[in-house]
Amino acid sequence: MAAPGPGEYFSIGSHVSCLTCLGQRLQGEVIAFDYQTKMLTLKCTPSSGKPNLSDVVLVNLAYVSEVDVINDRTGTPPPLASLNFNKLANRARAEKEDKLTQAYAVSAGVSVEGQLLFQTIHKTIKDCKWQEKSIVVMEEVVITPPYRVDDCRGKEGSALAHVRKIVEKHLRDVESQKSVQCAPVQHTQKDSALSA
Repeated sequence: MAAPGPGEYFSIGSHVSCLTCLGQRLQGEVIAFDYQTKMLTLKCTPSSGKPNLSDVVLVNLAYVSEVDVINDRTGTPPPLASLNFNKLANRARAEKEDKLTQAYAVSAGVSVEGQLLFQTIHKTIKDCKWQEKSIVVMEEVVITPPYRVDDCRGKEGSALAHVRKIVEKHLRDVESQKSVQCAPVQHTQKDSALSA
């Protein structure tokens, strides 16, 4: 492959504007560019609105109709930020464990309701695991299918009460989501019945 010609590369630290084939305008600072794959990485203003954060966007230039260099950086790029590799490794390990837990639940034939409840509990209490199709929380509370409040078993105390509250709130949230999803359908059926 020939060396890139003028206008075919982007300097780190330059500010560019791209128009995608979907008509979306992206603008940001170039933080990486790979000539062979034509992948451009931009640091853009945060969509969250938080000033201390940035959105990082990967742009495939094969799907870009227009690229304008707003401000070309010709000097030496700024040094890369240091990374905490221990923190990254711990985060990767935790994510892997979460994915393996989800995979176990699917392979064990756990219902979708059970999987969702497990995820809800795990957000609050990290010490939970599967024991066949039952959820074991803090080695003290066991929740068996069909995963209702009455299916929570364990020694009476604060742990059992706390888990029951989490299950109860989860079930209320699921019901409210179902009623919101069903409401427009019921409304449409009423309208069609009135117009008939």
